[in-house]
Amino acid sequence: MIIRLLLVDDHAVVRSGLKMLLASEADVEIVGEAGSGSEAVAAAGSARPDVILMDIGLPDMTGIEAARAIKSKYPGTAIVALTIHEDEEYFFKMLEAGASGYVPKRAAPEELLTAIRAVAAGEVYLYPSLAKLLVKDYLLQEHAAEHKPALDGLTEREQEVLSLLADGATNEHIADTLVISPKTVERHRENIMRKLGLHSRAELVRYAIRKGIIKA
Repeated sequence: MIIRLLLVDDHAVVRSGLKMLLASEADVEIVGEAGSGSEAVAAAGSARPDVILMDIGLPDMTGIEAARAIKSKYPGTAIVALTIHEDEEYFFKMLEAGASGYVPKRAAPEELLTAIRAVAAGEVYLYPSLAKLLVKDYLLQEHAAEHKPALDGLTEREQEVLSLLADGATNEHIADTLVISPKTVERHRENIMRKLGLHSRAELVRYAIRKGIIKA
Protein backbone atom coordinates (compact mmCIF):
# COMPACT_ATOMS: atom_id res chain seq x y z
CA MET A 1 0.00 0.00 0.00
CA ILE A 2 1.05 3.63 -0.49
CA ILE A 3 1.53 5.52 2.77
CA ARG A 4 0.24 9.08 2.54
CA LEU A 5 2.62 11.20 4.61
CA LEU A 6 2.36 14.73 6.02
CA LEU A 7 5.56 16.50 7.14
CA VAL A 8 5.31 18.94 10.06
CA ASP A 9 8.37 20.97 11.09
CA ASP A 10 8.89 24.70 11.50
CA HIS A 11 12.22 24.55 9.61
CA ALA A 12 11.83 24.47 5.83
CA VAL A 13 15.30 22.98 5.45
CA VAL A 14 14.30 20.02 7.64
CA ARG A 15 11.17 19.41 5.58
CA SER A 16 13.23 19.65 2.39
CA GLY A 17 15.70 17.11 3.74
CA LEU A 18 12.91 14.73 4.68
CA LYS A 19 11.38 15.02 1.22
CA MET A 20 14.75 14.20 -0.38
CA LEU A 21 15.18 11.23 1.96
CA LEU A 22 11.71 9.81 1.36
CA ALA A 23 11.26 10.63 -2.33
CA SER A 24 12.86 7.39 -3.49
CA GLU A 25 10.64 5.17 -1.32
CA ALA A 26 8.08 3.45 -3.54
CA ASP A 27 5.56 3.01 -0.72
CA VAL A 28 5.64 6.60 0.58
CA GLU A 29 3.83 9.58 -0.95
CA ILE A 30 4.29 13.02 0.62
CA VAL A 31 0.87 14.66 0.42
CA GLY A 32 1.63 17.89 2.25
CA GLU A 33 3.73 19.81 4.72
CA ALA A 34 3.17 22.31 7.50
CA GLY A 35 5.35 24.72 9.43
CA SER A 36 3.16 25.28 12.49
CA GLY A 37 0.74 23.43 14.71
CA SER A 38 -2.36 25.13 13.31
CA GLU A 39 -1.19 24.43 9.75
CA ALA A 40 -0.71 20.78 10.71
CA VAL A 41 -4.29 20.50 12.00
CA ALA A 42 -5.63 22.11 8.82
CA ALA A 43 -3.47 19.95 6.55
CA ALA A 44 -4.56 16.80 8.37
CA GLY A 45 -8.09 17.60 7.27
CA SER A 46 -7.34 18.65 3.68
CA ALA A 47 -4.62 16.12 2.79
CA ARG A 48 -5.99 13.23 4.91
CA PRO A 49 -2.60 11.58 5.46
CA ASP A 50 -2.15 8.06 6.81
CA VAL A 51 0.89 9.17 8.86
CA ILE A 52 2.10 12.52 10.15
CA LEU A 53 5.73 13.20 11.06
CA MET A 54 5.30 15.75 13.85
CA ASP A 55 7.93 17.98 15.41
CA ILE A 56 7.18 19.04 18.99
CA GLY A 57 8.65 22.55 19.00
CA LEU A 58 6.22 24.39 16.72
CA PRO A 59 5.03 28.02 16.64
CA ASP A 60 1.48 28.96 17.71
CA MET A 61 0.76 25.53 19.24
CA THR A 62 3.07 22.70 20.24
CA GLY A 63 3.28 19.39 18.41
CA ILE A 64 1.67 17.85 21.48
CA GLU A 65 -1.34 20.16 21.22
CA ALA A 66 -1.52 19.65 17.46
CA ALA A 67 -1.35 15.86 17.85
CA ARG A 68 -4.16 15.93 20.40
CA ALA A 69 -6.33 18.09 18.13
CA ILE A 70 -5.67 15.89 15.09
CA LYS A 71 -6.38 12.64 16.92
CA SER A 72 -9.66 14.02 18.24
CA LYS A 73 -10.80 14.87 14.70
CA TYR A 74 -9.09 12.12 12.70
CA PRO A 75 -8.43 9.16 15.03
CA GLY A 76 -7.36 6.94 12.14
CA THR A 77 -4.37 9.16 11.36
CA ALA A 78 -1.14 7.84 12.88
CA ILE A 79 1.37 10.31 14.32
CA VAL A 80 5.13 9.84 14.68
CA ALA A 81 6.97 12.38 16.80
CA LEU A 82 10.24 13.31 15.06
CA THR A 83 12.00 15.60 17.50
CA ILE A 84 15.17 16.65 19.26
CA HIS A 85 13.48 16.05 22.62
CA GLU A 86 14.38 12.75 24.28
CA ASP A 87 13.31 13.34 27.88
CA GLU A 88 10.47 11.67 29.74
CA GLU A 89 8.22 14.73 29.90
CA TYR A 90 7.85 15.14 26.13
CA PHE A 91 7.91 11.40 25.48
CA PHE A 92 4.97 10.56 27.71
CA LYS A 93 3.03 13.70 26.76
CA MET A 94 3.22 12.76 23.08
CA LEU A 95 2.01 9.25 23.87
CA GLU A 96 -0.83 10.73 25.89
CA ALA A 97 -1.71 13.00 22.96
CA GLY A 98 -2.11 9.94 20.73
CA ALA A 99 1.25 9.50 19.00
CA SER A 100 1.97 5.95 17.83
CA GLY A 101 5.68 6.49 17.29
CA TYR A 102 8.56 8.48 18.74
CA VAL A 103 11.88 8.94 16.92
CA PRO A 104 14.70 11.39 17.73
CA LYS A 105 16.10 13.48 14.89
CA ARG A 106 19.50 11.90 15.44
CA ALA A 107 18.12 8.50 14.41
CA ALA A 108 19.31 6.79 11.22
CA PRO A 109 17.07 7.13 8.15
CA GLU A 110 16.30 3.40 8.33
CA GLU A 111 14.85 3.89 11.82
CA LEU A 112 12.55 6.65 10.59
CA LEU A 113 11.31 4.53 7.68
CA THR A 114 10.73 1.60 10.02
CA ALA A 115 8.66 3.87 12.28
CA ILE A 116 6.58 5.24 9.39
CA ARG A 117 5.78 1.76 8.07
CA ALA A 118 5.07 0.37 11.54
CA VAL A 119 2.52 3.02 12.53
CA ALA A 120 0.93 2.90 9.07
CA ALA A 121 0.32 -0.80 9.73
CA GLY A 122 -1.39 0.01 13.03
CA GLU A 123 1.59 -0.78 15.26
CA VAL A 124 3.51 1.33 17.77
CA TYR A 125 7.17 2.21 17.21
CA LEU A 126 9.39 3.61 19.92
CA TYR A 127 13.08 4.32 19.37
CA PRO A 128 15.03 1.76 21.46
CA SER A 129 16.63 4.25 23.86
CA LEU A 130 13.21 5.80 24.49
CA ALA A 131 11.47 2.47 24.89
CA LYS A 132 13.72 2.02 27.93
CA LEU A 133 11.77 4.82 29.58
CA LEU A 134 8.73 2.54 29.51
CA VAL A 135 10.73 -0.18 31.23
CA LYS A 136 11.88 2.29 33.87
CA ASP A 137 8.35 3.54 34.35
CA TYR A 138 7.05 -0.04 34.54
CA LEU A 139 9.54 -0.94 37.29
CA LEU A 140 8.60 2.16 39.26
CA GLN A 141 4.92 1.35 38.90
CA GLU A 142 5.51 -2.26 39.95
CA HIS A 143 7.45 -1.13 43.01
CA ALA A 144 4.74 1.35 43.98
CA ALA A 145 2.03 -1.28 43.55
CA GLU A 146 3.76 -4.29 45.10
CA HIS A 147 1.48 -4.17 48.15
CA LYS A 148 -1.66 -3.42 46.15
CA PRO A 149 -4.07 -6.10 44.90
CA ALA A 150 -4.01 -7.04 41.20
CA LEU A 151 -6.07 -4.61 39.18
CA ASP A 152 -6.72 -6.65 36.02
CA GLY A 153 -9.96 -8.52 35.45
CA LEU A 154 -11.34 -6.48 32.58
CA THR A 155 -14.33 -7.83 30.72
CA GLU A 156 -13.97 -8.66 27.02
CA ARG A 157 -15.79 -5.46 26.07
CA GLU A 158 -13.58 -3.38 28.38
CA GLN A 159 -10.50 -4.90 26.72
CA GLU A 160 -11.85 -3.85 23.32
CA VAL A 161 -12.44 -0.32 24.57
CA LEU A 162 -8.99 -0.26 26.19
CA SER A 163 -7.31 -1.27 22.93
CA LEU A 164 -9.06 1.48 21.00
CA LEU A 165 -8.35 4.09 23.68
CA ALA A 166 -4.67 3.16 23.71
CA ASP A 167 -4.57 3.66 19.92
CA GLY A 168 -5.82 7.21 20.43
CA ALA A 169 -9.46 6.75 19.40
CA THR A 170 -12.07 9.19 20.68
CA ASN A 171 -15.21 8.09 22.54
CA GLU A 172 -17.27 8.81 19.41
CA HIS A 173 -15.00 6.70 17.20
CA ILE A 174 -15.08 3.83 19.69
CA ALA A 175 -18.86 4.04 19.86
CA ASP A 176 -19.10 3.81 16.06
CA THR A 177 -16.61 0.94 15.90
CA LEU A 178 -18.27 -1.16 18.62
CA VAL A 179 -21.83 -0.05 17.79
CA ILE A 180 -22.53 1.25 21.27
CA SER A 181 -23.41 4.69 22.60
CA PRO A 182 -20.78 7.30 23.59
CA LYS A 183 -22.23 7.22 27.13
CA THR A 184 -21.59 3.46 27.28
CA VAL A 185 -18.02 4.05 26.08
CA GLU A 186 -17.51 6.63 28.83
CA ARG A 187 -18.85 4.19 31.42
CA HIS A 188 -16.48 1.47 30.19
CA ARG A 189 -13.62 3.95 30.26
CA GLU A 190 -14.37 4.90 33.87
CA ASN A 191 -14.52 1.21 34.84
CA ILE A 192 -11.21 0.50 33.09
CA MET A 193 -9.45 3.38 34.83
CA ARG A 194 -10.89 2.33 38.20
CA LYS A 195 -10.03 -1.37 37.82
CA LEU A 196 -6.50 -0.68 36.60
CA GLY A 197 -5.79 2.22 38.93
CA LEU A 198 -4.97 4.54 36.03
CA HIS A 199 -5.50 8.29 35.88
CA SER A 200 -4.54 9.44 32.36
CA ARG A 201 -4.27 8.31 28.74
CA ALA A 202 -0.46 8.19 29.07
CA GLU A 203 -0.77 5.65 31.90
CA LEU A 204 -3.32 3.73 29.84
CA VAL A 205 -0.97 3.58 26.82
CA ARG A 206 1.92 2.39 28.98
CA TYR A 207 -0.31 -0.32 30.49
CA ALA A 208 -1.47 -1.43 27.03
CA ILE A 209 2.12 -1.69 25.78
CA ARG A 210 3.27 -3.64 28.84
CA LYS A 211 0.40 -6.09 28.43
CA GLY A 212 0.92 -6.53 24.70
CA ILE A 213 -2.46 -5.00 23.85
CA ILE A 214 -0.58 -2.67 21.51
CA LYS A 215 2.96 -3.37 20.36
CA ALA A 216 6.00 -1.26 21.21
